[in-house]
Amino acid sequence: MKNLSSWLLVIFVFMFWVFRIIVAFQAQYDNDFGGFIAFNFNVEIILLFVVILCMILILRRKLLGGIIYLVSYGYYFGGYILTNAFPLLFSGEQLPMSILQNTMVAAVGLVIAICVFFDLLISRIRKKDPKDKKTDWFFQNEKYDREYDERADRNQYKNY
Repeated sequence: MKNLSSWLLVIFVFMFWVFRIIVAFQAQYDNDFGGFIAFNFNVEIILLFVVILCMILILRRKLLGGIIYLVSYGYYFGGYILTNAFPLLFSGEQLPMSILQNTMVAAVGLVIAICVFFDLLISRIRKKDPKDKKTDWFFQNEKYDREYDERADRNQYKNY
């Protein structure tokens, strides 16, 4: 992981994971954490363990980790947005504060997952076609190529 953006995304994934642990812990005791709820407690617990595996794969820069992370968060948080926020939004009713608050959390989770997936995808492209501005001006420039004179001595003399 070379880029600062990659490190920041992993930090955001970890912080969001800790936030979801707190929400799940509070949901276990039938409390809500400042209005934030666990949408489905059993799926939330499974998702917390899946995210641990995904974080390990993301730190190792495996695209599979980003795919699993995006699919699992898309299923969980996207399902919440589609079932709770969109019907009320399109019916013209005003969204209650609790649904709006949890929809924003779900949207943040989806945005983090999409950013992680695209970061892994872009880093995969960077590995296939690396560009280094420090040396490419010299090595990819034909005007600096060495031209040998046909009269030059090409023997490899060794001193023993």
